[in-house]
Amino acid sequence: MLPAARALIAELDKETPATRRLIERIPDDRLAWRPHPKSMSIGQLGNHIATIPGGIARLSQVGALDVSTRNIEPAPAESRAALLATLDSSLASAKEVLSQLDEASAAAPWRMSYGDREIFTVPRLEMLRTMLFNHWIHHRGELVVYLRLLDIPVPVVYGRSADENPFLQAAATL
Repeated sequence: MLPAARALIAELDKETPATRRLIERIPDDRLAWRPHPKSMSIGQLGNHIATIPGGIARLSQVGALDVSTRNIEPAPAESRAALLATLDSSLASAKEVLSQLDEASAAAPWRMSYGDREIFTVPRLEMLRTMLFNHWIHHRGELVVYLRLLDIPVPVVYGRSADENPFLQAAATL
């Protein structure tokens, strides 16, 4: 396996627990809630977060994406359990695609456009790194805000949250 792909899989494994903790906090009875009319519902946002790894990995298998032809509205969620199952499936798909990445395909150009207008062209590996992780982390940050607005305790993502402090828990076990 390509060392860079191995590193991406390791990073995916490292980021997954925080993503799972956030999705586990999405309340089944509030899936349609949205903080603003222009915002996604919390169920749509959870679904988008759950599908990003597999979706981006699948996109990497084609050489280009014309975003003018894509429906970018995430599907609503059926339940928190369905979101977690979608996350598991998405992660498995991403790991499969990454494990098959070779040097030539990793270096091949990948293009995003809006119709005839190029947004960017980068090596496929760079697209994977940027779109898979930065995009995923960005939307997890949105979900943290949604949870806070719903007065749902925010789990640890990196370090502590105002609701959970792993440093205090670790000190208590010493």
